[in-house]
Amino acid sequence: MTFNTFTLDAALLKAIADAEYNQPTEIQRQAIPLILAKHDVMARAQTGTGKTAAFALPILQQIVINKSSVPKLRALVLTPTRELAQQVYKSFVRYGQHTNAQIALAYGGVSVKTQAEVIKAGVDILIATPGRLLDHLHTGVLSLNDLQILVFDEADRMLDMGFKDEINRILLQVPIERQTLLFSATFDEAVYNISKSLLSNAKQIEIENKNSVVNTVEQVVYTVDSDRKRELTSFLIGSRNWKQVLVFTRTKKTADLLAKEMTKDGIKSLSIHGDKSQGARDKALIAFKEGKIRALIATDVAARGIDISDLYYVINYELPYQAEDYVHRIGRTARAGKSGLAVSLLSPDEEWLLKAIEKLLATSLLQEWLPGYEPDLTKLSKAPKRTQSKKSARQKALSGGSEQKRNKRYRK
Repeated sequence: MTFNTFTLDAALLKAIADAEYNQPTEIQRQAIPLILAKHDVMARAQTGTGKTAAFALPILQQIVINKSSVPKLRALVLTPTRELAQQVYKSFVRYGQHTNAQIALAYGGVSVKTQAEVIKAGVDILIATPGRLLDHLHTGVLSLNDLQILVFDEADRMLDMGFKDEINRILLQVPIERQTLLFSATFDEAVYNISKSLLSNAKQIEIENKNSVVNTVEQVVYTVDSDRKRELTSFLIGSRNWKQVLVFTRTKKTADLLAKEMTKDGIKSLSIHGDKSQGARDKALIAFKEGKIRALIATDVAARGIDISDLYYVINYELPYQAEDYVHRIGRTARAGKSGLAVSLLSPDEEWLLKAIEKLLATSLLQEWLPGYEPDLTKLSKAPKRTQSKKSARQKALSGGSEQKRNKRYRK
């Protein structure tokens, strides 16, 4: 199958050729015909599988063939983060570069006035975060009365970040008769519940096994004492000459501190998280892409918004509290069929987090000891006992399942 199979406009086919896309991916093969046929679609696909093109191309096709003399907002794409909004916007611009479709971007952290001027000038497609979209709706900068297509990208993340109320407020202003597309990396109960109010007779697509990771990602777990994680991180990057490494932490404070200390180790690093201004985040990301820094230290705000071609290395400095975030983190590598390496640093008090990840993936991850960084075995027996409050949080991470003992396997 080729993209010509979809009978797309010549301008879109030219952009596809410019991007050197040879054959559509599985999500594109399944989603594009359904969207062109104007079905509501609920699709689950991992990051890096080409899902943005799966909805961007048919949306652009519908805009191009029904282009009005005066631009009207007919397609709205909602994303949970600024970084993802930027990524999706760039994809739409790339695919629509030979068309006359007017595409705009709206997210927080930057000038409202500048965005408003662009929107007022006329827009066919808007990519936005929920909060900033509501700002523009409140001030009357835009109207959703002519909206024909509504897209929820990374719907599970949007719900995780607490955007349910904003989504409900937005739904009050969109036409009942519309085409709705919901794309998500995972399908959980919350996503299924909200899909009932969003979609009508939706066609469901699921690519790969539920909550799986791309099979071209090699996953390695190094057991190490928590107070030696920074040392091991710098050692791995330096001794193995890794040039571009995305490192994930759980907190903003740890991200800032780690970036500072790794720079002292000779590994140029910058941090990126929600407390950083949009300008600082953009600057750090550009420096990383251009190779001016070797490590980008990020919290999960960046887990679904960073799209870096040829990124091979991801390090989980700390395992995430939500097992699903592990999938999103390591999904930053091995994109579009390429290979990647995901290294997780496991301290004794994080064993329960690894169990939650293994349960989600339905597989066991081999734990290794790196020579020179072996854990203190006395600490393994002295790991903190669970208190009642901690047990509650951990049970939640394990999705309410039983905590069966897993036989530890170590390889020196």
